Amino acid sequence: MGRIQFDYKDKVVMVTGAAAGIGRETALMFSKNGAKLALCDLDEKAGEQLVKEITNSGGEAFFYPCDVSQSKNIKAFVDETLKKYGQLNCACNNAGIEGASASIVDCTEENWDQVININLKGVWLSMKYQVPEILKSGGGAIVNLSSIAGLIGFPGLAAYTASKHGIAGLTKTASLEFAQKNIRVNAVCPGPIMTPMLERLMSVTPGFKDQVLLGIPERRIGKPEDVANAVLYLCSEQASYITGQCLAVDGGWVAQ
Repeated sequence: MGRIQFDYKDKVVMVTGAAAGIGRETALMFSKNGAKLALCDLDEKAGEQLVKEITNSGGEAFFYPCDVSQSKNIKAFVDETLKKYGQLNCACNNAGIEGASASIVDCTEENWDQVININLKGVWLSMKYQVPEILKSGGGAIVNLSSIAGLIGFPGLAAYTASKHGIAGLTKTASLEFAQKNIRVNAVCPGPIMTPMLERLMSVTPGFKDQVLLGIPERRIGKPEDVANAVLYLCSEQASYITGQCLAVDGGWVAQ
């Protein structure tokens, strides 16, 4: 799939978890469509490299090291965005981890807390501080990254699945709270996408890739730009009547 063209000129867009995978591709695509980028991640080296890539291509971006599970960090990131750009129009809340694979019985409390805090609490905190600034800018859009694990169950991924279902519910609630205030809130639910996270899983589990492919009706693993295209669309004026939705980008996985 090629890049769809949107007009984000003079728009300020925040992307969390921007240093790799879906977040990185989403940031690059927003920049190519004219947006000014506020980017955060824990990986400072990769984040700064992304900013360099964007600015070398004529775009505008800054990077802020941030743990989205910490209120003071995400607030500081939003404050820095306002200091640099004076407004916030859209956000893609992408930061997340897969955590350890474990059943409900075997999942440790430490793993549960870490996954829930980063994946779910991080999205809540991000919106908590983004929404007031988007309102001041006259409205806009937020896209949260859930997963097909936010739509169906996955044995052995108790914490991850719970966190992604939580994001879906949080997204729907936020969409209702701000539907009459010109802020649309949607979620994208990727299926298997070729990212560092998926590559890690494939590297430690023999036959994992073949097993995944059998679960995808299209029989291909998605690319980060497949998801980025969906994010840009949902943040655009072309999607002005879409809010509270959880869009699966999964090659047909959840249609089975």
